[in-house]
Amino acid sequence: MSLAMRGRWRRCCAAVLGLQLGLMATALAGEPWAERTQALGATADMPTGVLSLGDLEDLRATGEALFGAVFTTLDGVGRPQATQAIDPTRRKHPREQIFVRTAGPDGGACSSCHNQPAIGGAGDFVTNVFTSEGFESADFDSLDPQFSNERGSNHLFGAGLVEMLAREMSLELQAIRSDALSQARAANAKVRLPLESKGVEFGFITAEADGSVNLDELDGVDTDLVIRPFSQKGVMTSLRQFTVNALNHHHGMQADERFGARWTGSDDFDGDGYSNEVSAADVSAMVAWQATLPAPSRVVPDVDGWAEAAERGEAAFTEMGCASCHRPTLPLDSLAFADPGPYDQAGTLNDRQIGTTAIYDFTLLEWARDLPRDDQGRVLVPLFGDLKRHLMTDNQIEALGNELLSQRFVDRNIFQTAELWGVGSTQPYGHRNDFSSLNDVILAHGGAGRDAREAYAAAADADKSAMIAFLKTLVIVP
Repeated sequence: MSLAMRGRWRRCCAAVLGLQLGLMATALAGEPWAERTQALGATADMPTGVLSLGDLEDLRATGEALFGAVFTTLDGVGRPQATQAIDPTRRKHPREQIFVRTAGPDGGACSSCHNQPAIGGAGDFVTNVFTSEGFESADFDSLDPQFSNERGSNHLFGAGLVEMLAREMSLELQAIRSDALSQARAANAKVRLPLESKGVEFGFITAEADGSVNLDELDGVDTDLVIRPFSQKGVMTSLRQFTVNALNHHHGMQADERFGARWTGSDDFDGDGYSNEVSAADVSAMVAWQATLPAPSRVVPDVDGWAEAAERGEAAFTEMGCASCHRPTLPLDSLAFADPGPYDQAGTLNDRQIGTTAIYDFTLLEWARDLPRDDQGRVLVPLFGDLKRHLMTDNQIEALGNELLSQRFVDRNIFQTAELWGVGSTQPYGHRNDFSSLNDVILAHGGAGRDAREAYAAAADADKSAMIAFLKTLVIVP
């Protein structure tokens, strides 16, 4: 056994012994400890500074335990006086049942939906969720599409890399805005600059000499120029925001950083009799585990002819125009993941609200060290995406425009490019999980994807089959 393995074994044994002693102490106090989630509160304080590999692995272990935990009423499951809205919102009428499929809570554990092909993965149609956040004046116990959009559960493998890409792109876009303003003031004239980051174009920004900016030509990004890489609509800024939202919506577990006394004036905002349900340190552990999930891989099935077909299909993928949005790689400058991050707003901790952030150095992780690099030393993240929103319907093809509600002011038929890494492991497809094959979801592309769709539809059957064979090599290897 190597020294590293011995160290991990000792830490694991110590953790198990500590848990056993904690259970004994709680049992002696007469509390129903056997049905409590022991990982809650296991991280006493938020991590800070650059974590060693050992400390990071310990934090990840706690995060995985929380992600897989089936929370109970003794933990604080349920929100009888609160809705699923991301802004803390009181219910008009108390909820009698704990679980409600359409409005939540609707899951025992995070892994109830994120489990394909392993914990942290995607979900089948049966795990679809119903999003209606942003509305504060209704309870939304309804399947009616005028109140709720149905969505599939995305996988989280490689999510830390995605968030780091989004941060770097946001910083670059905002720097272009600053540059445009500086040039306009210096020249005392209007200045129009293209907004581009990592080869992805987001339209144009025009700065006036008086310091105002015209944002009418933005394309696929919010007016604050922050890339929000999570959810099918591209409206979630960070894994931390995603986690805090999901804990309340799907489990009725409220994170103190949003639902605690600081923002709501109450330690039990949801009125279930339990206060301080999820600490900031608990959220940090869950973020650490999600952020460090390995990137999906490329694995060719051991089937005669598959490798040759996949090679041909990869070329066809580019020739048909699919790679214009599903970019095979985006370059990443740094592998240091900071939590909390810089761009979250009130209700989710950010780096301005705490003394020292935690830094998870991905170069300590074997899977991250194996990622390819370009000639400038930047990591090439193989996500097959562009972190940009696109119109996905037109007058002839509307299959991907089946939602009625906009979300965070993003129109119902506009979606962020789906990252295709892992697509070979996450059938079914589409934002609603209602396409059973890759062929079907490709043919459903309208709007910005229409040209590529037409090229695929017109291709020879052998080329279509080869491209599907290629996509099926993009898999999640837990």
